[in-house]
Amino acid sequence: MLLVTLLLLTVLLREDLAQGATWCICKSGTNQTALQLALDYACGPGVADCAPIQSSGLCYLPNTLQAHASYAFNSYYQRSNAAPGACDFGGAAIVTVTDPSTFTLSLSLNFFPAFGVYYGRAPS
Repeated sequence: MLLVTLLLLTVLLREDLAQGATWCICKSGTNQTALQLALDYACGPGVADCAPIQSSGLCYLPNTLQAHASYAFNSYYQRSNAAPGACDFGGAAIVTVTDPSTFTLSLSLNFFPAFGVYYGRAPS
């Protein structure tokens, strides 16, 4: 079953890359206050779906401001059909062509953040 899931994810990732997929993530080095304000906007009057990053949500972990902001920014960006200017958030965000929901496989951790699913030990 795990092998089938990995094959499916590989195919989906390749299709995204072939279609020129882009994602919106928080910009490295952005201060915490600016990130929090941008996250509040994206989840407030913005169009982002922030339910998955709430404490009971599937994407709550990792529980960091950067991870939650990136999730909210990308939700807003995708729901805005990747429109120009939809990934700015006062300079706190940047568009990337690298899928931020990559996964790592090891004996101690099998982590699929795109789906909020952890096998083995969840990251701390």
